[in-house]
Amino acid sequence: MAATQARIDVSPDPERLAHRVAQWITDLACATPGRFSVALSGGSTPKRLYQLLASAPYRNAVPWERIHWFWGDERFVAWDHPDSNYGMTRDTMLAHVPVPHDNIHGIAFAGTPPDAALAYERELKIYYGADTLDPGLPLFDVVLLGMGPDGHTASLIPGEPVLEERRRWVADVTHGRPEPRITLTYPPLESSRSTAFVAAGADKHAMMTRVLAGEWELPAARVRPVGELVWFVDKAAQSGP
Repeated sequence: MAATQARIDVSPDPERLAHRVAQWITDLACATPGRFSVALSGGSTPKRLYQLLASAPYRNAVPWERIHWFWGDERFVAWDHPDSNYGMTRDTMLAHVPVPHDNIHGIAFAGTPPDAALAYERELKIYYGADTLDPGLPLFDVVLLGMGPDGHTASLIPGEPVLEERRRWVADVTHGRPEPRITLTYPPLESSRSTAFVAAGADKHAMMTRVLAGEWELPAARVRPVGELVWFVDKAAQSGP
């Protein structure tokens, strides 16, 4: 598949970067009629974004009742564990906004990692209303992604078999990290009207350059969304050390 041409959006610093992405999500949600779906990322960079969305002026502008929240990946830990992506998002955003309980679709810590992956895939398909993804009808309106120092995104880790998975929507990843993880595979991550990588800091520059150059061994470089692809970065990530 040909590479999706990325748009680069540069902010002066991490704080203004977080505001920029918060406004972008708010504008998209307000401009889209009906239900609106977002796949969230974990990690330290989006934490400030979630805090902002739960604060004025964004809190009062976001149509919370229409937005469904999903996660791109999760550590196989309980939601009250300090490493849980769901827990971080709940504590920084979802517990402070008027979002309906049924609109929050966390990856449950239940059974075994394969059980959790299968259950989440089932939940995604129920929400989507079909077992097969249609490029003309994206699953998500927004997918937020981070990028690790090894070029991973979600829990798509370099060298792992999950990178070649095209049938399952959700997979368990039991190697490459200290704890098992549950991750969306490329097909659902790419089934989005708008996909955004968010990166801040000079330490992101070298890897971002490699990803944008399309180095295939880097999982982040393989993302080919059906819709737009945006890199929201701060000046340090753009220019490097």
